[in-house]
Amino acid sequence: MNMKAMVINQYGNSDVFEQSEIAKPQIKSGHVLVKIVATSVNTVDTMIRQMGKELPLSPDTPAVIGMDFAGTIEDIGSDVDQFSIGDEVYGCAGGLADLPGTLAEYILADAKLVARKPKSISMREAAALPLVGITAYEGLVRAHVGHGQKVLVHGGSGGVGHVALQLANYFGAEVYSTGGGEAQVNLIEKLGATGINYKTETVVDYVTKHTDGNGFDVVYDSVGGANIANSFEAAALNGHVATTVSMVEMDLTPAHFKGLSLHVVFMLIPMLHDHKREEHGEILNHIAEIVDEGKLIPVVDDQHFNLTAIGQAHDRLASGQAIGKVVVTIE
Repeated sequence: MNMKAMVINQYGNSDVFEQSEIAKPQIKSGHVLVKIVATSVNTVDTMIRQMGKELPLSPDTPAVIGMDFAGTIEDIGSDVDQFSIGDEVYGCAGGLADLPGTLAEYILADAKLVARKPKSISMREAAALPLVGITAYEGLVRAHVGHGQKVLVHGGSGGVGHVALQLANYFGAEVYSTGGGEAQVNLIEKLGATGINYKTETVVDYVTKHTDGNGFDVVYDSVGGANIANSFEAAALNGHVATTVSMVEMDLTPAHFKGLSLHVVFMLIPMLHDHKREEHGEILNHIAEIVDEGKLIPVVDDQHFNLTAIGQAHDRLASGQAIGKVVVTIE
């Protein structure tokens, strides 16, 4: 049995994807076979496509990339008892190293990385959530987010950021978030945070305005890189900074004199190293509950793409014009 897939034979621009027929995966112990309905594009997918083996997590070619999925279980490993055939599920389970990805009709996924999808949202919306949801959740929990805290989320209209600000609200914090213009700030406010336009307000401006100059208890930096310096500046004494992008050289002196804790979130570790994968399934179960309580809404970009238009979907994410997650329908 074969299945349709978009395959990369050499890494490069967004036109490297080739439509192909490849072997449909066979069920094995500890795994579920999922018929994929939708997948979403994450920044890490575009990095793998562009950089190839410069990134230590990129698969060998020919490669099927793509990490997130929502779909229906078609077959179950003999030792998997938490799912049934026909269950609607979601997860982030492939598209890197030796794990085949989601730009195909089926994925063979480690059952520990999978959860039942939220009942109250569509497959397209569910496919938008796993990677960014786990990333946002992990960073906030490690930074001990809770009631009575002031939390700043950098990049609150982005994939990780728009989930992080909603989860911080759910965990009881008072949430503020930066965006780079009117549309971004409007989305941030709609999702329940106080919007800050970083193009017109300096760090000193918004720290003074919202915290009386004391700084934020937790800063979730989904922008990272050079922006971590702004996070250090915005954080309160003995505060926590969580970031998703720390591939950067910088002086930690400002963090030292404030006694800051820095949490680096690299959510691919369980997939890459087969390390505590069950934690991802548990987080996705909790996220599904939060979604079904009406406390977390995934924002999906209004442009539709099918499997063969994956190159255009990558371009859409890279353009910076998307509002919310770029989602690709497989069927």
